[in-house]
Amino acid sequence: MDNSALQVYKAIGRVQNIIANASTLDEALQESLKAIVEHAGADGGAIWYADKTDENKLRPFFWIGPVDLTSRSHVLGDGSVGRVFESQKAERLFEFDPMQDVETAIDFKGMPVGSMVCVPFSNNVEDLGVIQFVNGVESGSFTDEGADVMEIMAMMAAIAIEDNEALAEPWEPGKVVMELRDITREFQNGDIVTKVLKGVNLDVYEGEFLVLLGESGCGKSTLLNIIGGMDSATSGTFEYLGQDLSNATQEELTDFRRDNIGFIFQSYNLMPNLTALQNLKLIAELVNEPMDSDEALEIVGLEERKKNYPSQMSGGQQQRVSIARALVKNPKIILADEPTAALDYATSIEVLQVLEEVVKGGTTMVMVTHNEEITRMADRVVRMRDGRMHEVTINRRPAHATDLVW
Repeated sequence: MDNSALQVYKAIGRVQNIIANASTLDEALQESLKAIVEHAGADGGAIWYADKTDENKLRPFFWIGPVDLTSRSHVLGDGSVGRVFESQKAERLFEFDPMQDVETAIDFKGMPVGSMVCVPFSNNVEDLGVIQFVNGVESGSFTDEGADVMEIMAMMAAIAIEDNEALAEPWEPGKVVMELRDITREFQNGDIVTKVLKGVNLDVYEGEFLVLLGESGCGKSTLLNIIGGMDSATSGTFEYLGQDLSNATQEELTDFRRDNIGFIFQSYNLMPNLTALQNLKLIAELVNEPMDSDEALEIVGLEERKKNYPSQMSGGQQQRVSIARALVKNPKIILADEPTAALDYATSIEVLQVLEEVVKGGTTMVMVTHNEEITRMADRVVRMRDGRMHEVTINRRPAHATDLVW
């Protein structure tokens, strides 16, 4: 057996193991896609599922690559994804023509497609969707041998699906409140230029719980700072409700932060010489239509601690005061940077329960974390890697804070 054949068998065995150990269909498909993309050396891939609420459309729920497909969909028969689902026959476009498949060209605008393979997947009862693999224009074309492996692996995933298992109902995003396009951020120290963000394309939706996940240095906190108007991109465009903030002045960014954004920090950042209530009232005086400070403390369960100073409260209580401080502004969006990193497990769950209720109330939440378990609560998870969006997952079964274990 030559080395290439051995690698194929190893890849197939890996996918078999992934499927056998997956607890849900979602997990089986996501982990299988990762393994196939890695084996094929593909630049990206996406899983499109048939929307049972709209039988003519396929929508994404997991993809790999520096693009945001959240609001995209494919109509049956249109483009490669639509054609493959309708015919249930794989399609190989080793020389991709954007004029012949406009939908895919739009989907992967942030990564121009040079080569593509689309494969259908089904269980024993119904056709579930399409798995799509793409290579950028600079990465060379897929081969027939590689496409064969993609089809075999997709078939294996289909065979492993239980008859009674189905994908969960789709998550429906609200309207777009933020648009980030081709965002880069560079820092210069003498002659040395460090590129932290390398072209991020992301939308933030009204009322969603969005988690930015990744290792230290991947760019997630820098991206959060740009979203919050605490930093500016080196290049690219940033819009908030149609307002272009790409070249905003410091005064304009200050107004944007004051009127629209609430912040929750890892280190709490409370004024030590002020009580909990005074910390909130200090912020309330800066905005036009603040929430009542006592009401904000009641929401986080600290109405009885309003006369306490930070030094008289535990870490979890201080973090809940910082959440109340964010709420008192009546913000459109709350940004949370590692809000549980300094807390123990039990206290973290208490804080996450408060944040869960805040999101249920309709507030958009964007959280930075390195804790994989917290991502189970999110509507969407963006995994950052080396200054780019690497994976995006739409979580159609969000967990409650009390379900999390680490």
